Amino acid sequence: MPDVSRDEAAVLDAAAAAPMLAQVEAWAAVNSGSRNLDGLARMAGLLADAFAVLPGEVRLVEPAAVEEMAADGSLSAVAHGRNLHLKVRPEAPVQVLLTGHMDTVYGADHPFQALDWLDEGTLRGPGVADMKGGLTVMLAALGAVETWSERGRIGYEIVINSDEEVGSPGSAALIAAAARGKRAALTYEPAALPDGTLAGARPGSGNFSLRVAGRSAHAGRNPEEGRNALVAAAELAVRLDAFGRRSGLRINPARIDGGGPNNVVPDHAILRMNMRPATADEQAQAQAALEEAVAAVAAARDVCINMHGGFGRPPKPIDAGAEKLFELVRTCGAALGQEIGWRDSGGVCDGNNIAAGGTPVVDTMGVRGGAIHSPDEYLIVASLAERARLSALVLMRLAAGEGS
Repeated sequence: MPDVSRDEAAVLDAAAAAPMLAQVEAWAAVNSGSRNLDGLARMAGLLADAFAVLPGEVRLVEPAAVEEMAADGSLSAVAHGRNLHLKVRPEAPVQVLLTGHMDTVYGADHPFQALDWLDEGTLRGPGVADMKGGLTVMLAALGAVETWSERGRIGYEIVINSDEEVGSPGSAALIAAAARGKRAALTYEPAALPDGTLAGARPGSGNFSLRVAGRSAHAGRNPEEGRNALVAAAELAVRLDAFGRRSGLRINPARIDGGGPNNVVPDHAILRMNMRPATADEQAQAQAALEEAVAAVAAARDVCINMHGGFGRPPKPIDAGAEKLFELVRTCGAALGQEIGWRDSGGVCDGNNIAAGGTPVVDTMGVRGGAIHSPDEYLIVASLAERARLSALVLMRLAAGEGS
C-alpha cells in the first residue's frame, strides 16, 4: 500500500483482523425489529458489551416520548428501545460523530429470521447489511484506531439508535446533540450499490396522519344529513396525488383507515401519507400544498381535518463541506485499492438530520450487500474487512486535519 504509512498500515491490519463475521452472525440471530422491545433490549445489551472495549462509558439512553395516531384517531404513547451512547476523548482537537442503528424492519413474527449462505462469500439474513454488518465495521475501525500511537488527536461520539427504521422519533434529539460541533460524521448504512457506491444527496421525508371527522347518518333514509369522512379522505388523497404529479414532488398516499357498515355514512377516516421533498424550498411548498388541500377539502365536504406528524427527515443536499468529506473518503479508498463513487439516493436516514445541523456526513460507510428490507437481504462478506480498513484510514486522516 504505497499511499499508506507504516503506522497506518498496522492500524488497518488490526481493523481487518477483528472478528466481524462472527459478530454479524451473532447479532443478526437476534430479532430486533423496531417494535420488538424485548429483542431490542437484548441487542442493546450485546452492543453495550461489545463496545465496552473502547475507552469511555457506554450508556443506554431512554428514548424521548413519542405519540402516534391510532386507527380511531386517538393519540397514544408508543414505546421505543434504549439507545447506545458513548463518548471517547471529548477533549481531543478533532471530534467526529459515528452513528448506526440496531433496529431492523423485520418484526418478531416476520418469517425472515434465519441466516444462510448463498455462496462462500455471500451471507443472507435479516439485518446483515442494514445494518448489523455496518455496526461491526464501525467497532472494528474504532478498536483499531485505539491501537494507533496518535489516537490522542481524535475524539469521537457514538450513537446507535433503536428506531431509525421508523424515522428516529425517540432518538432524533440525542443524535442532534451529539452532532453539534463535530468536524465530520460517519453513518454506517450499507453502500448504496453492491459495488460500494456511496449515497450522495437525499430527499427529505415527512409522514402525516390526517384525521377526518365527519357526521354519521343512515345511508338510505337521510344520507344528505351525513358528512362522509371516507370520501373526504379519498378526495384529499387524490388531490395531493395530483399536486405531486404536476409539481414533481414525491407524494405517496399510503393508507386510509375508517369506515364501517354499508348502511352508515362513515363519520371518521384517517389518511396516512408520505412526502419526499428534494430541497428545503420544495419542503416548504409541500407543507403549503398540504395545508391548502386540507382547507379546501374541509370546506367543500363540511368536515374537520386535523394533521398529525411532520417532516422528520430534512432534505440532504451535497454542500461544500460534504464534498470535502466525500473526497477524503474517495482518496482513502484509492489508497486502499478501493474505487469509491457516489450517487444521489431516494432513501432517507439519520444522515439527513446530521447534515441539517451543519455537520458534513457520509452516511453509507457500512458494508456492501443488497436486497435490504426484503427476505433476500445479503452481505458480501469481503466488504467487512474492506470497509473497516476504509473507516480506520478516514478517521486517521481526519485526525491529521484532512477533509476539512
